[in-house]
Amino acid sequence: MSTQATAEAITDRTPILKSRLGSFLAVVPLSIWVINHLWDNLAAFRGAAAWQESVTQYANPFAQAFTFIIVMLPLLIHTAWGLVRMFSFKPNNLQYNNYGNLKYLVQRVAGLGVLAFLGAHIWLAFLQPRLLEGHAEPFSDIAREMHHHGPTLMVYLLGTLGTAYHLANGLQTFTMSWGIVASDRSMRRLEPFTIILFLVLLAMAWGSIYALYTAGAAFSPAGMDVGG
Repeated sequence: MSTQATAEAITDRTPILKSRLGSFLAVVPLSIWVINHLWDNLAAFRGAAAWQESVTQYANPFAQAFTFIIVMLPLLIHTAWGLVRMFSFKPNNLQYNNYGNLKYLVQRVAGLGVLAFLGAHIWLAFLQPRLLEGHAEPFSDIAREMHHHGPTLMVYLLGTLGTAYHLANGLQTFTMSWGIVASDRSMRRLEPFTIILFLVLLAMAWGSIYALYTAGAAFSPAGMDVGG
């Protein structure tokens, strides 16, 4: 193969490589972190001390910084990759009104919602308390807001709904883009597992919200700040 032909082959493969890199950064670090974070939040069923130990406490400041870096860097890269795809995306659901096309559209809309939710959540629940108040968000604050502040509860319900869908559907797309699942038959077989994963993630998220909401009844709404 000539040098020119080799260069053209690499150029043709570049969009595929970028797409695979974007999906890899979504699946490996971010998916693991989201699932682990949802699992940790289920500690709310065991009370304030258990929740704070699982969610807000770190062995040392280096562990906290490392966790933040391995989450934020892939998130920023994946966000930039997703926004580029979003602006190049032109819906054609009216011309091709099928299930797969609908999922593709919902995935894009959910991605925007998840981006807004995660931005607010990371700032209000992680950065703001530590940078401005000098400590992690107390269990009492988030539980009180979840129970007594309707907009906070609604944002968490919708935000975690979008996150569960975006992650489950993204994992399905990952298997397709990497060639793990290729045929129409294998894609149809994978669909029930995708739905089950979505329901499991949603159950974990809404279960945590329910535990926080229930615990929040014990805290007075007086002087409550809107948090995340």
